[in-house]
Amino acid sequence: MVTNIPSQNHPVPSEPSVGTASLATDHIMSSLDSKPAIFTPVVPPPTNSSDSKLDGTHISPAEQTESRSNLRLTFILAALFLSLFVAALDATIVATAIPVITHELNSATGYTWIGAAYLIANAVGAPIWGKLSDIWGRKVIMLSAVTVFFASSTICATATTIRTLIAGRALQGAAGGGLILLVHVVISDVFSMRRRSLFMGITEAVWAAAGGLGPPLGGIFASLVSWRWCFYINLPICGVAFVLLVLFLDVKHEKTSFGTGMKAMDWWGLFSFLAFSLMILLGLDFGGVVFAWDSAKVICLIVIGAVMLGVFVYSEARLARYPLIPLNLFRDKSNLAALGVTAFHGLAFIPGEYYVPLYLQAVKGKSPVGSGVLLVPLVVATASVGVLSGVVIHRTGRFRELIWVGTALLCLADGMFIRLSPETSLGEFIGLTILFGCGAGMLFEPPLIAVQSRSKQEDVTTATSTVAFIRSMAVAVSVVIGGVVFQNSMDSESDTLSRAGLPANVVEALSGKEAAANVALAKQLTDPLQQEAVKQAFAFGLRNMWILYTVLAGMGVLSGFFVGRAKLSSDHVETVTGIKQEKSKISENIEMA
Repeated sequence: MVTNIPSQNHPVPSEPSVGTASLATDHIMSSLDSKPAIFTPVVPPPTNSSDSKLDGTHISPAEQTESRSNLRLTFILAALFLSLFVAALDATIVATAIPVITHELNSATGYTWIGAAYLIANAVGAPIWGKLSDIWGRKVIMLSAVTVFFASSTICATATTIRTLIAGRALQGAAGGGLILLVHVVISDVFSMRRRSLFMGITEAVWAAAGGLGPPLGGIFASLVSWRWCFYINLPICGVAFVLLVLFLDVKHEKTSFGTGMKAMDWWGLFSFLAFSLMILLGLDFGGVVFAWDSAKVICLIVIGAVMLGVFVYSEARLARYPLIPLNLFRDKSNLAALGVTAFHGLAFIPGEYYVPLYLQAVKGKSPVGSGVLLVPLVVATASVGVLSGVVIHRTGRFRELIWVGTALLCLADGMFIRLSPETSLGEFIGLTILFGCGAGMLFEPPLIAVQSRSKQEDVTTATSTVAFIRSMAVAVSVVIGGVVFQNSMDSESDTLSRAGLPANVVEALSGKEAAANVALAKQLTDPLQQEAVKQAFAFGLRNMWILYTVLAGMGVLSGFFVGRAKLSSDHVETVTGIKQEKSKISENIEMA
């Protein structure tokens, strides 16, 4: 659904571009060349490289620059960063509040589902929002995502049952997936490949700051006010973002009627995509927790999910005129490697924000507020390194080295987390979280740049949405499989806890799916030996989980070595969304064939 107004392709300079590393937006704007831009394909340049409008008239760089002032760009970026902030915040803000929430709503199984519902819907929603924005334009779809996020936050904040809360979290996750994707897509629409890396570096900082601030905020709300403020806090932020988007966002679009857009939707791909994503994730989530792994329900979910994956691939290859995820993206070996890095990064980094608070509360005996405060070094490291990565790519055009170093640091940090125990000192813990944050922060942007640099201009949205889907899917799977490993490990510790003299009801409360909702039990025990036994049991469960994440992070290291080199252009290509543009593109492709 995307057509570009191509500009003249100039040779890409081999030396670093001149630009400021300041984070002040106005300073950044003034340092950029006078060509607002979006993604310019790097390999190979199109044959019809004349600088023209749709009607064939010339577009000068001056015309393109005058379309957006620095003030407008500043407000657009502010709206995008606010939208990203609330979406990232809600992925982790409940991490420290979940024990309180599950206790108040009387549902031990809610520990996994409150987080998983958001992350699963977040993963599934991204490509769908991207395709909708290709058809009906970025602005109207992004405003819709903000509205849905606002409404679902209200549902969560006023929920009186765990079912209502989980339903609200699922709706919130679907909208959040759209916000995260569309922020990156709009930045790609507005800035060139070389320049967008700087602003995507700032999005990493926003993501890391929101994800890291989530646990302490959640702990403060749960301990001092009410866990419902974990969701009420979204409302004013969404309101400000909505107003800024209405007033300032102006991405080019040719109007598409509702009927035309509905006919253009890849319905086979959409339904098969939803089916395989949800069935596989639900099968993994149910297995060993709600139902046995060999139960008919779990087996059917996973098998039918795999079948629907085949249906989805066939639909994209044979049936879809406007595919949800074009398969040609996967024909490039470098793209496959970059997507692999994205997947393993998603699998290995989210436990730092989601399960480290569990370690601090269950093993170290910290309060929700205290566990959140101890995550601040991880937040600062992730955000700082994320921004620096964007600056490095902007100044040098190099991204592979960041992938290599980032995957190695993340794997090392996950491996060191295996050592966490009741005896781990505060200094050692903070050092490990900083190491973890440096590795995680270095890997948000480079894989996306690697994929975009080898994608055609018309595929920029689907390339971005594919990266977002894979990362979100990996995050959702990571939370699920981490929970499964932890719960099974806690089950295996039941005999040890019984031998320590704990009553049968306490042992049952600390087994399997019940354990995470009862982290405060150790504090209620009067026998120091029993307290130590409970802490060691939690440490054992988490240790097995970190072993798994270390292996996954190691796979990311291997994938990184196969990411190919590419030059990043500073040329400008203006994107126009809409069905008419897509039809024009298809006609051109047929004529060329």
